[in-house]
Amino acid sequence: MEEYEDLLNRAIDQLPPEVFEQKRFKIPKAYSDIQGNRTFIKNFKDITEGLGRDPQHVLKFLLRELGTAGNLEGSRAILQGKFTHYLINERLEDYVEKYVICHECNRPDTRIIREDRIFLLKCAACGATAPLKPL
Repeated sequence: MEEYEDLLNRAIDQLPPEVFEQKRFKIPKAYSDIQGNRTFIKNFKDITEGLGRDPQHVLKFLLRELGTAGNLEGSRAILQGKFTHYLINERLEDYVEKYVICHECNRPDTRIIREDRIFLLKCAACGATAPLKPL
């Protein structure tokens, strides 16, 4: 029995430190302005940094979900059309559910990796990998 405890302790010691952090993950809220027929997400870079994701990946998801065109300009995103920040934040929550939160342990300690032509969500906390739908 002692051997099992030693193995368990050794495994726990090899886990990354962020696994033990109990901070609450909050989805960054988007702040947007509508000017004419365009919507500007002013804090887009902050959102993507908070999620730990590539801005192009998040933008591609948003554009597909909102059915519009757009691009990045500095730290903000520009969308063609008028979209409320409520709708944008709702779509960001969908993104987090699909591409950030681990499907096994529900923690945000994940990253997107590529194996051959398949994108996988790899969790640093529990080690799970799950295939992702391509964008």
